[in-house]
Formats: sequence, C-alpha cells, structure tokens
Amino acid sequence: MQVITDQVYAFSKDNAPCATAHPGEVLVFKTLDCFSNRIPDENTTMADLDYTYGFANPAAGPVYVKGAEPGDVLVVDIYEVEVADEGTIATDDHCGPLFETTGYRTKKIPIRDGMADFNGVKFPIDPMIGVIGTAPDGEDVIDGFVGAHGGNLDNKLITKGTRLYLPVRVPGALLQMGDVHAAMGDAELCGTGIEIPAEITVKVSLIKGFELHWPVHETFGPHGKWYVNASAQEFDEALKNASKELQRLLMRITGWDAVETYMYMSVQSDVELNQACKPCEVQLSLRIGTPKLPGFPPLVG
Repeated sequence: MQVITDQVYAFSKDNAPCATAHPGEVLVFKTLDCFSNRIPDENTTMADLDYTYGFANPAAGPVYVKGAEPGDVLVVDIYEVEVADEGTIATDDHCGPLFETTGYRTKKIPIRDGMADFNGVKFPIDPMIGVIGTAPDGEDVIDGFVGAHGGNLDNKLITKGTRLYLPVRVPGALLQMGDVHAAMGDAELCGTGIEIPAEITVKVSLIKGFELHWPVHETFGPHGKWYVNASAQEFDEALKNASKELQRLLMRITGWDAVETYMYMSVQSDVELNQACKPCEVQLSLRIGTPKLPGFPPLVG
C-alpha cells in the first residue's frame, strides 16, 4: 500500500505527481493540520505564524491516477480517517460572524478513546476531510479555497464510509487531500474545526466519460443520500450552482422535465452549509442532499 507524505499548498495542473496509482488501488495519505503543525501550544496563535492562505491547509499528494482523462470522474471511497491525540482550535481577527470580538486565541483539544475534551465537556469525534480534490485545468487554486475541482470543501460528511465523485480536468486527475478535522460543525463558524494531523485511507477508481460539473458525494445506509457540493463568494450564487447541477443530474436519471425536477427538489432536497465563516476571503461552500431513488439509476455513474 502506497503512503503519500509529500505536501503541496495549491491545486495545480503543473504540480509534479509524487506517486502513481491504478484504479482500484488503496492509498494512505498522511496529512498535517491546517497550520502545517506549527502551533505547538496555546501560547502560539495564528498571528505568530504569518498565516496566509498560500501557506495554509497543506494537502498530501498529488497522486496521478492511471487512465484518468479530462471528462472522466474520479471516485474516492473513504475507508478510514485516523487522527492524532491532540487537535487545535484557533481564532483570528477577521474570520466568522463574531470576528470583531474575537481576536487571536488558541485552544488545544485532547482526544482520548474517540472523545474530544473541551473544558471538561466530552463529545465523540467524527473525523472529516476538509480539503480534497483534483487539479483544475485553468489557474492554480490554493488549498485554502474551494471550487468546482473540490479543494477546501469543509464538508463534515466527507468522512469514513463516504464515496466522493470528483471531476477530472487534467490527465491523471492529480488527487490531493488534507485539512482533517476531528470534529466540525456545519459552517465552521470561527473558521477552524478541531484541526489535527491524520492518516486517511482511500480507494481510487474511475467512471469513464461522465459529465460532472461539481463534486458529488454519496452516503450509505437506510438514510443514504446524494449530495451536490458547490461554492461561490455569496450564498445565492453558491445555491444556484448546486441547484442547477442537482437538477441536471436528476433529470438525466428520471426523465422528468426541468420544472418537475425543480418541484421535486423543493419538497425532498435539503440545503446545508459546509463552510460559511463570513466575512472571510474563502468562498461560501454548501451542499444539497437528495434521497436516493429506488428503481432509478445512480445519480452519478
């Protein structure tokens, strides 16, 4: 099993791959926290790091996937997300709805037996991958930002047991991932979850020749759903991006017209925030989830 340890700070078609994988191969990505492991204690804050998005959210990779060509979809099955025994929450002076009263502060969170301890309040961790995606075919996108390629989705549902579908825009796809959180609430209000180093085990595979405009993920079990992930600087545009893609994908499998599909989405699909710690330079990231439709083909595939 290949272990990916190289770190990059942008999604780029010009990044040299650090490894090559075949469809069906299982890989382990060893990741740093979003601060590149540079906050050793609570006396160190983001102000001490010269913290900019160009030096944030390192991602392990990229990995070249054999046979992946533009117009394909890269499928990533997340088998495991194992985290370290301590994570970090930090605030700054410009991120999140309460930034004016926050300033710079760091809090270390011990992790024991699958539980986080916040001032004696213990709750189960649910490790998730904040940054994951493929290379765009245009300009580079630094790891702190999100887009149609994936990137800083900050979706708490991208976790063990989830299957993620990513558009392939360049040969080999150039998969990379990082920015794991031991726990994070929807919207990530102060701009950080419990940021933590991790080891991520995934399987990669391909769907050939499938049109996909935005990342999609699939959950399983009795309440399994399909989710379209989209982003923009403002909520209304992000909502339109996700809605148009979900409508298009549902029309393809159901044969319904656009208006009927829109009506169905209005009564069966939920809009949920991934990351919305505005005001902040990072785009707003959201997801629209819709129940799986027995008797119809998969939404992607």
